[in-house]
Amino acid sequence: MGCCSGRCTLVLLCTVQLIAALERQVFDFLGYQWAPILANFLHIIAIILGLFGTLQYRPRYVTAYAIWAAVWVTWNVFLICFYLEVGDLSKDSDLLTFRVSQHQSWWSEHGPGCVRKEAPVAGMAGMESHSYVSVVGCSIEYQYIEVLHSATQILLALFGFVYACYVTSVFTEEEDSFDFIGGFDPFPLYHVNEKSTHPLFKQSYLESSALTVKNPFLN
Repeated sequence: MGCCSGRCTLVLLCTVQLIAALERQVFDFLGYQWAPILANFLHIIAIILGLFGTLQYRPRYVTAYAIWAAVWVTWNVFLICFYLEVGDLSKDSDLLTFRVSQHQSWWSEHGPGCVRKEAPVAGMAGMESHSYVSVVGCSIEYQYIEVLHSATQILLALFGFVYACYVTSVFTEEEDSFDFIGGFDPFPLYHVNEKSTHPLFKQSYLESSALTVKNPFLN
């Protein structure tokens, strides 16, 4: 396949997706967003499987990647609805932290231009853990940053799904004419070596036999 083939394009897409997923995982860890952290972890595994399947001509792995790409699109659509508060969803809820903490997105306090201010709560003097935190001056609200992240993930996943389906169909057609099974099996190599060395032994045996016949009184 050429460098502009669907296989090379899918490898490039998976690489970009992996970088984007790692970047998102870092900021979700900083914000203690446990549900997105788990989803990102599964996403990274699926991307690695897709890369492996594409490079090693494994259509089953590429198919698994394509299925996950569809799931990933659904998850990111949910995140967009969550941060835009569609229906009964609220961006201030603790749904993404599995209701174990009240943490929000890391971007809510560290977005572009944001200034974080803390003020002690009245009647709670000396208790820093009960201070009131206010964030002002943000150039972009954190929910729109999260929506932008999710939209980017959806776009990459859609392209990945299309190219994964294409690459899978190409691999399936090629498997009808060529056998890619056993790429990691050492038996074929051993079998070839065995076939190649056997005639050598046979030829040397015939030569020694002919020499013995021609010189019966050497001994």
